[in-house]
Amino acid sequence: MDNPFVILFIGVAVVIGMIIGLRINAFVALITAALVVSFLAPGEIGEKVSRVATAFGGTAGGIGIVIALAAIMESGAADRIVQSFIRCLGEKRASFALSGSGFVLSIPVFFDTVFYLLVPLARSLFRSTRRNYLKYVLAISAGAAITHTLVPPTPGPLLMAQQLGVELGYMIGIGALVGLPSALVGLLFASWLDKRMPIEMRALPGEEKMEQDSSDSSEKKLPGLLVSLLPILLPVALIGANTVLETRANAERAAQVKVSEIANPEALIAAVQTAEEGLLLALKNVLSIPASDPSGIAAEINNKLTDREAFGTGASLSRSNLAIVEHTNRLAMEEVLPETVLARHVWDTPARKAANVSQFYGNANFALLISAVIAVLLYVRQRRPQRAVFSSTIESALMSGGLIILITAAGGAFGAMLAAAQIGPAIAAVFPTESGGAGIGLLFLAFGISALLKVAQGSTTVAVITASGMVAAMIEGVTLGFHPVYLATAIGGGGLIGSWMNDSGFWIFAKMSGLTEAEALKSWTPLLCVLGGTTFVTSVILSKFLPLAG
Repeated sequence: MDNPFVILFIGVAVVIGMIIGLRINAFVALITAALVVSFLAPGEIGEKVSRVATAFGGTAGGIGIVIALAAIMESGAADRIVQSFIRCLGEKRASFALSGSGFVLSIPVFFDTVFYLLVPLARSLFRSTRRNYLKYVLAISAGAAITHTLVPPTPGPLLMAQQLGVELGYMIGIGALVGLPSALVGLLFASWLDKRMPIEMRALPGEEKMEQDSSDSSEKKLPGLLVSLLPILLPVALIGANTVLETRANAERAAQVKVSEIANPEALIAAVQTAEEGLLLALKNVLSIPASDPSGIAAEINNKLTDREAFGTGASLSRSNLAIVEHTNRLAMEEVLPETVLARHVWDTPARKAANVSQFYGNANFALLISAVIAVLLYVRQRRPQRAVFSSTIESALMSGGLIILITAAGGAFGAMLAAAQIGPAIAAVFPTESGGAGIGLLFLAFGISALLKVAQGSTTVAVITASGMVAAMIEGVTLGFHPVYLATAIGGGGLIGSWMNDSGFWIFAKMSGLTEAEALKSWTPLLCVLGGTTFVTSVILSKFLPLAG
């Protein structure tokens, strides 16, 4: 089938029909829809099943260990933290603490990891208060989702800044400034919705039925506050330190060609001008600089080094930091140019070596493994369970995590098959590739493109990266009248609109919170629409009253 929009409609109909109409398990429905879309999408017939399995495995590989480890992080520590929240802020303001925690933690840490870390607090808070469960889980989501989408160094906002030519400092500062009122409005919406759709916390699959008697959470059986904070603060500290060190190393842009590294400009120009294939051919059209101007040659090569596809390295660079893109392309150049023409660049600088080490301890899987170990030790110390009880508790927790992994990975596979159906390029083709004017209209267009891409294929990161690439082409040579950072925040707002069953975040929220699909559609989906809409409105207002032009 050649029409991506028809394929999209069929895929949506299969998911909604099976889950809501036929009451079929979400995992079965999503995998079925992924297979249907894959069969209808372009590609070799022999790959139509295998690519679904590959996409499923890729999503599961990215989140499986994290979910499994998060599932066993129950030690009584969360109850201690919640009681401290209530003591310091009062019960009425506990949701502000959850939202603020999500807002801050999701800057260096991915949304899914933050949600895994904080949702036990919402569950423990409900055990203490017996009310406002939906408000608590939505409060976490409101804070975490907005900074994950707007504030670097998470991949979406980082790549938006790079493609739109926004300085990282502006992206961090304005992203946080735009995100703050959005999170507050999201929190108000959570309070409003909780009153109209009260939901009690349910035991997750594999958990024993929640006991009404909360005596096990009494003060005398709970660990101290500092010890209780370890399972949450330790992974955040490890992951955050890794982010800082990687950002510092990437900022060096060590792979860029320096004038001193062009050992023989005449030979380099000659090699490029006679090239008929490969990466040197990619440089042929951009190197019109005479050999007597090494600085011009270096500038032109550095401009081309940022291209994620032109060099044909075979590496997947679509979401990579520009420093990594340049490094990969520079290595390819050094393979075809002798050292007498182009000197080898030094990649393993002290900053890069520190970042390489931090990638080990700052990996989310390793950080949560350490936290899970701490949580289990706390559980053993506080509860003193018998060996059989201890084993059964861990097994039940892993069973609940296993179901979440299956459903989340199936949602990722469904989104990947929609991408294979070329729905993104089809949407892009609806819009012009260049703009004859500028101003607020471009903000609306940027928001709309991102929102359409989000609804169609599910991934916020893919939506904002794709939309920012398109918008970057539209604004080339155009005077905006405001800083392009507002285009980035408008795109980020659009990337939050319309999260539903093709978004792995939808399933993480629903299954980790214990909500049904219908309840998630009535709570999570409109919450993200509120966040996205507020982000866009705030971007428009700031572009008028704080344009930062020039």
